[in-house]
Amino acid sequence: MSDHPKIETNRLILRKVSQDDARDMFSYLSDSEVVKHMGLEPYQTVEAVYEEIEWYHSILKEQTGIRWGITLKNSDRVIGSCGFLNRNDKHFRTEVGFELNKEYWGKGVAREALEAVVTYGFEHMKLERIEALIEPNNISSQSLVEKVGFLKEGLLRHYEYTCGKFDDLYIYSLLKGDEIHFKPEH
Repeated sequence: MSDHPKIETNRLILRKVSQDDARDMFSYLSDSEVVKHMGLEPYQTVEAVYEEIEWYHSILKEQTGIRWGITLKNSDRVIGSCGFLNRNDKHFRTEVGFELNKEYWGKGVAREALEAVVTYGFEHMKLERIEALIEPNNISSQSLVEKVGFLKEGLLRHYEYTCGKFDDLYIYSLLKGDEIHFKPEH
């Protein structure tokens, strides 16, 4: 998959990000509340976001992942991202990640994006298993993946070393044959 597909949902367009999106991305990647569970320090400059964008492009080129910028249909402003990383074709699995500008929290945007990306992975990327690794104190992300149908499998102790500390992570999974809970939220 060398080209970058666009995904459209009821309210969103998920698309490839470019350097032109750096300022929009900086608005949430510089927010400590948004990045605190991502193993990142808040970005200090718009230029630093170029590295994040470059990473998105490199994982697509290397076929180890794909990341979509989340935009509302009535605006081309990137308000978050969602996508796959650490893809393992041999084992038909990948990891999913996401973040969203705080301004859009609690509006179902992250869920809509996650459902679209998961569906794309199962239908177009021949995935059997999608994993989510989430810090134990990141209750909102745990709740989000559980609403979509992910199952908590266990705790990975001191799984990552980020920001000068070892982090435990819960591992969640969703299998292609699992019941997926893509119901409208009202």
